Amino acid sequence: MSRPKVDASDVDTLTDAVLTASRLLVAVSARSLAAVEETITLPQFRMLVILDSRGAMKLTALAELLDVNPSTATRMVDRLVATEMVARQTNPAARREVVVELTAEGRRVVRGVTRRRRTAIGRIVAKMPEHERRGLVDALTAFTEAGGEPAVAAADLGWI
Repeated sequence: MSRPKVDASDVDTLTDAVLTASRLLVAVSARSLAAVEETITLPQFRMLVILDSRGAMKLTALAELLDVNPSTATRMVDRLVATEMVARQTNPAARREVVVELTAEGRRVVRGVTRRRRTAIGRIVAKMPEHERRGLVDALTAFTEAGGEPAVAAADLGWI
């Protein structure tokens, strides 16, 4: 199937393509989350991924990374503490601050969901013609860098 070439300066067309791809990726993520024993939402999973990739952090910093109000982040943490996926404790350096960290259960969930997502995305990529795949890594790397998302490190591949 042949598609017309897109002008790289046509931001609207490129934005539409990314939105369409993101719908697919959200659907893959939702299906991957459906296998988790405890019901968690995509935003809650995003919190787990942030904690997994960046380590323990203050609740306010976590809220900022999630682009939510601290009260929303607190409710999310409450739910994840109840499922034993995160732990909350006072910051030893500043007793008024709360630090949130991923537990072994949270790490298990992140790895399981990521493994399922990786398998599903791999099937989709494998269906693409090889010549269409060539620029995908460069384009997606540039896109995630522009959005400030940390890359999956090669060391992380051992748990996928």
